[in-house]
Amino acid sequence: MFNSLRIAATGMQAQQQNVDVLSNNIANLNTAAFKRNRAAFTDLMYQNEIAVGAITSANGTMSPTGAQIGMGVSLGSVYRIMNQGAVQQTSNVLDIAIQGRGFFQVQLPDGRIAYTRDGSFKTDSDGNIVNKDGYLVQPNFVIPDDARELTISDLGIVSVRIDDDIVELGQMTLTTFVNEAGLEAIGDNFYLETEVSGAPIEVNPSEEGSGTLLQGFLEGSNVDPIQEITQLITAQRAYELNSRVISTTDEMLSAINQIR
Repeated sequence: MFNSLRIAATGMQAQQQNVDVLSNNIANLNTAAFKRNRAAFTDLMYQNEIAVGAITSANGTMSPTGAQIGMGVSLGSVYRIMNQGAVQQTSNVLDIAIQGRGFFQVQLPDGRIAYTRDGSFKTDSDGNIVNKDGYLVQPNFVIPDDARELTISDLGIVSVRIDDDIVELGQMTLTTFVNEAGLEAIGDNFYLETEVSGAPIEVNPSEEGSGTLLQGFLEGSNVDPIQEITQLITAQRAYELNSRVISTTDEMLSAINQIR
């Protein structure tokens, strides 16, 4: 009976963690290129009251199933769902959405390369293409002061009009990973390479499933509010049921204490 208290406590803790994950998804409903997360749970060790295959008679008959009592649940992992978010038109020439699996490369102040799906770019005082924090987008492009009509094609070709001439500045590249769900999220819409994500593969847009670029658009969050609210209600009910187990166990213990 005392095990039921500990088991229900693990259930309440697991559902609290589930609510934390769902809350973060809902909070980032309008975050550009945010990828929703899901909590996955695993059962804990089992207490063998009767081992599977235990001898049950002198004739050598065996227990076909045994009697195992689980000891609760724990958080197994929180995995990221990397499917495409809906693209939204902004008409800003330096807003770029990726239609595919690729990531932009951004150089952090400490020299590391971070990866992002957030293509809301700007130009700094020197004409460099940078993200919202002023970090350089890689490969680096410098927009001339006298440039007009900046164009970024679906294949990443960056060109501008200078006087009456079209000048090609270079080509934007994308990065893909064997296991993009294994990237480490560090906030600010950035991810870092990890051992399980695999090494970054730099390709031109449209290659290796990286996708094409869409100028004047931004990718939105892939959070489905209806699905998240449904999952939140389910988690709340599971939490309440586990708390009810604790209340029921407490009532049973009270009944035992009243026996004379």
